[in-house]
Amino acid sequence: MSAIPQSIAYKESGIPWLGKIPKHWEIRRVKHLFEIGRGRVISQEELDDNGLYPVYSSQTQDNGVLGYIQTYDFDCEQITWTTDGVNAGTIFLRRGKHNCTNVCGTLQPKNKNENMVFLTYVLQNATPHYKRPDTNGAKIMNNEMAEILLIYPPLKEQQAIADFLDKKTRQIEEFIDKKQKLITLLEEKKQTLINQCVTQGLDPSTPLKDSGVEWIGKIPTHWEVKKLKLLFGIGSGLGITKADFVPSGIPCVSYGEIHSKYPCRLNTGIHPLPYVSEDYLESKPQALLKKGDFVFADTSEDIEGSGNFTSLQSDEPVFAGYHTIVLKPKTQSIHSPYFSFLFDSLGIRNQVRKEVCGVKVYSITKSILKEVQCLIPPLEEQKAIAEYLDTQIAKIDLAICKIKSQINLIKEYKTTLISETVCGRIGVEGNV
Repeated sequence: MSAIPQSIAYKESGIPWLGKIPKHWEIRRVKHLFEIGRGRVISQEELDDNGLYPVYSSQTQDNGVLGYIQTYDFDCEQITWTTDGVNAGTIFLRRGKHNCTNVCGTLQPKNKNENMVFLTYVLQNATPHYKRPDTNGAKIMNNEMAEILLIYPPLKEQQAIADFLDKKTRQIEEFIDKKQKLITLLEEKKQTLINQCVTQGLDPSTPLKDSGVEWIGKIPTHWEVKKLKLLFGIGSGLGITKADFVPSGIPCVSYGEIHSKYPCRLNTGIHPLPYVSEDYLESKPQALLKKGDFVFADTSEDIEGSGNFTSLQSDEPVFAGYHTIVLKPKTQSIHSPYFSFLFDSLGIRNQVRKEVCGVKVYSITKSILKEVQCLIPPLEEQKAIAEYLDTQIAKIDLAICKIKSQINLIKEYKTTLISETVCGRIGVEGNV
């Protein structure tokens, strides 16, 4: 990158968040550049595994592709944006034959000579400043998109900026892709380590026997295999909704926190939990978690989340909330940290996934958990395995954390690079 030469004159853009721009650049409203439209309602049931044409939706994963169908509504180059929700204002450039759902706005150029790549970058930089808060996240509806002001340099400069940013963002995305693949490898290494330790222990010379369980394979000869119902008392969390939360009381963990905030181990000091009334101590005492208790989410939006759980690691009382199943140890021979690793192993998760049913939502029932076959080393060996895995997993998690920080930094750099370049504060001559 190089700074724009001092000889370039600047002017106030008249847009508070934008500041100064090169004096010879113009400002245009979206409605003067584009015909503004909208996608249509396309349900999940319409998607076809053999479909030829993508359906773009409000999601940002997989380039926004919801799925495929056999027909198309658009055969053109156009810009789409997410109109509402958590991804409101997200901008994509679409080409060829495709479809858009009703949460996608469409922008087709009025002038066929418009530089759509450049305008995509400009909109990506602009829309975060025009989103308005809404109950489901944010919104930029068609009438609001129409009034957005865009920077508009001469076409030759637009092309130079587009070429420069294409090159730089491609390099950034390649860097991010490599880092994501490294995270995947580390996650696989972590899972392999857990599976190895909770199925065969720490001593590779230990004699093994057939566990009798298809998903587990061979285990040390001195280990036991017992069904979960023989080891834990199984109950339900509170039958409540978000409306039952109160400003203060006893913390409550529901299925949402299990999936997103507290996988495997619950330490309330990391993320705050909502509160419920202390009255539940009398009316539903069995839903109160004690240190070492487990709580499973009883529903998941995908098969991979089936079997997600957390275990209370502190002495602070916590209630199990809605859509949860509570497991309380029946015996002193259960070491909770070991069972956290065991429940997170593929041997256990595959037993659960084999039995769950659902399409959009997968249900994990008490009857499924009751029959799960658990591997039980002697108590001291459980403790040794848990201590070893705590140490080794912490090293892997630290490496993953560092890589994620690198990814976040490069994403911030990408955002800044686009902003500074499309606003004329970075020269691109000789950098393309």
